[in-house]
Amino acid sequence: MDFTFSEAQDDLSGLVRTLADSDRPLWTLLDEAGVLMAALPESVGGGGFGLLEQCSVAIELGRAAAQVPYAAFSVAAPAIAEFGSRRQVDLGLSCAVTDDPLDPVGFSDGRLNGTKTLVPAGEAFVVTAGADAFVVRAADAGVSTAVQELVDGSALVLTLGEVTPQQVLPDAAAWVTDRLTVLTCAEAVGVLAEALRLTAAYAGERVQFGRPIGTFQAVTQRLADAYIDVEAVRLTLWQAAWRLSEGLPASEEVATAKFWTADAGHRVAHTAVHVHGGVGIDMDHRLHRYFTAAKRLEFTLGGATDHLRKLGATLANTP
Repeated sequence: MDFTFSEAQDDLSGLVRTLADSDRPLWTLLDEAGVLMAALPESVGGGGFGLLEQCSVAIELGRAAAQVPYAAFSVAAPAIAEFGSRRQVDLGLSCAVTDDPLDPVGFSDGRLNGTKTLVPAGEAFVVTAGADAFVVRAADAGVSTAVQELVDGSALVLTLGEVTPQQVLPDAAAWVTDRLTVLTCAEAVGVLAEALRLTAAYAGERVQFGRPIGTFQAVTQRLADAYIDVEAVRLTLWQAAWRLSEGLPASEEVATAKFWTADAGHRVAHTAVHVHGGVGIDMDHRLHRYFTAAKRLEFTLGGATDHLRKLGATLANTP
């Protein structure tokens, strides 16, 4: 495994960090700057980079607690290029994926039926059902969407009733889910790292009993534990992302990365709030954005227990 970041990763992450500080709509800026297309295959008009570059972008978006559907778009477009026939993509692409092993969407007689929840907003969707994935559009007959409010934004409930898909992407479900999971972990790395940075800075400034609270042993220990947790999430993320980018089996690594994102992310988010005290739950303070983002990412595509079970099942089936 090579931990060295490519020049493209460094350039993209630096650019996204700059764009995230702008007052203009971030999704528009990412499009205008070429960030959205840079990490997509050349076959769909992209820059030819891939998952590792996408992860670098996702980390910076997490650092900014940005509410943009980057992960869903960055998986849906390459999935069409990899498994389908379409050679052009639009920015309205999204992913409709569930962590439920009893997938609520079924495909039979050429029709899709069922419901997907927590779907990032989009005009077209790559929908997983069983082992395959399917492309549908919001305007297709039988497709309906409803807004679903989240702790830090909103998503869609996608309902499919006798929908004829625009395309079938055979055996693409695992490919889509693994990459969406890894990008979720990447976003979490940015969220957790920034939450820890804010908390460490606050602990150095907040004075209690005549001294900064960061000098108290209990606070220092919690911050040290949080640092180890963030680095564990970062390490397992890059291990999973690298194996996927190299075309290597990565089921164990993806499950491990999401387990750490959920388990360690929970601890880091709560440490940040506890050390901040009342400020940590003040809606006027920026920390609450990172707490709610961390809680959303903790359960996106399954929580710690779900992925611990997946890891156990994978290991049990390994010769």
